[in-house]
Amino acid sequence: MEQTHDKFLWIGLTTASVMLAFEPLRWLVTSWRDPSYQSYGAVYCIVLLGLTGLSVKSGPARGTSVAGRVFILFLVAAVIRLTGQFLAINILSSLALSLDVFAIAAVLRLDSRKIALSPGWMAIFFLFALPLAPILQRVAGFPLQMISAEIACQMMSPVFADLICEGVRLQLNGVDVMVDLPCSGATGLLLLVSLWTFLNIIYRPYFMRAILGGVIIVGLSIIGNALRISLLAGGLGLGVDTMEPMLHSAIGLFTLVFTAAPVLMFYRPKTRPLPQIRKPVTNLPKALRVPVTVMAVLAALAIVNAPKRPMDLSAPVAPARLPMQLLGARANPIALSPTEQQYFTAYGGHAQKVQYGPMGVNVVRTTSPLRHLHSPEACLLGMGFSVKFQGTTYDPLPTSVYEATGPDGQIWTVAVSFVSADGQQTASVGEAVWSWLNGSSRSWQSIQRVTLKSLPEQDRVSFENAALAALDL
Repeated sequence: MEQTHDKFLWIGLTTASVMLAFEPLRWLVTSWRDPSYQSYGAVYCIVLLGLTGLSVKSGPARGTSVAGRVFILFLVAAVIRLTGQFLAINILSSLALSLDVFAIAAVLRLDSRKIALSPGWMAIFFLFALPLAPILQRVAGFPLQMISAEIACQMMSPVFADLICEGVRLQLNGVDVMVDLPCSGATGLLLLVSLWTFLNIIYRPYFMRAILGGVIIVGLSIIGNALRISLLAGGLGLGVDTMEPMLHSAIGLFTLVFTAAPVLMFYRPKTRPLPQIRKPVTNLPKALRVPVTVMAVLAALAIVNAPKRPMDLSAPVAPARLPMQLLGARANPIALSPTEQQYFTAYGGHAQKVQYGPMGVNVVRTTSPLRHLHSPEACLLGMGFSVKFQGTTYDPLPTSVYEATGPDGQIWTVAVSFVSADGQQTASVGEAVWSWLNGSSRSWQSIQRVTLKSLPEQDRVSFENAALAALDL
């Protein structure tokens, strides 16, 4: 009879867990396929599957099942899933999937086999399957830019006497260099931390020793990114076009190898001993197993159908007063797509699209920039464009410039600036989000200008200046 109750408990918990995991897993797989996320998450999952297969094939596990931990994990996952559902934050809901990874590794007893793996570090490694890079850039990109720029300035100062450092802006031999958001080092940082996590899966180190190693590795990543910036800026100052794609990529690869090599060569944390043999436990009295199982399934049903009440909605904002014409070209309003209309209805904010002859102007206003503001890459990549970052200009206001090539081969120049209601101007969405998070600027707008690359430069500048003047910028 007890075995029947155990079986019923396992079936019920598995069913409830699958119900909770289905939607986050569907979103996660979609993020792998959507170019706008720029995610290589599937690679991390393939690595985890490969490690699991090697461990299982290495021989039988020592000891017996560890079912007791799985029920606790289900409760924690349910709370995370409910929070993500309630706040309408997909990536938060997907965090609970890492607990499922831990549970599967624990049930398979991967930490007790001949090739022993750490279930905890496997769960952490799975987090890199989520689209973390764009999120890290938006939330922590600006402080990473500032730190990298400061270290790069210290590296270059002994070599270049005329170096001028102003925040994330470096000037060398009259050349203006911006430590922009792509240079924040977020991608390299995630790669090195994922390497550290992978090694911890294999070494199964003591926790505090692993954390100490992680702190050192994060420091190495920041120094490596500062070295990359120094090489790029130094080359530009000496007249070498280090922004040329091949050379730019080569410098990035060199600095990544430079920082990863010490990790692979010297990170050898002491391995924890294999766990002791455990008896199978459920940690639940027999009388509670059936009602708890029923409650788990009902709770899963309630969670997946819970209403969304996001906290970071934008307050009502007035639309921008766009002119009826620019340089003789009349305004031609462009309707938002159904998806855009639905998004701004659900989360507040306001978006406008207007065409003035050869130039399109897109304006988004919001008091929740983490929801609404992003670099042009996010939308353009999702629409099938290939996008290249061209750099940052400061006249007449800070602007990030991109080159976008459409599926039809048409090439466009896309310029975007972010301006707060209190007058702060930046070319970086990371700085706008950081300013909003620390409470210094609450209301923001993005002003995006789109022109054909074939448009004569003087015409493009004239239209852009006219648009910015009309918006009092």
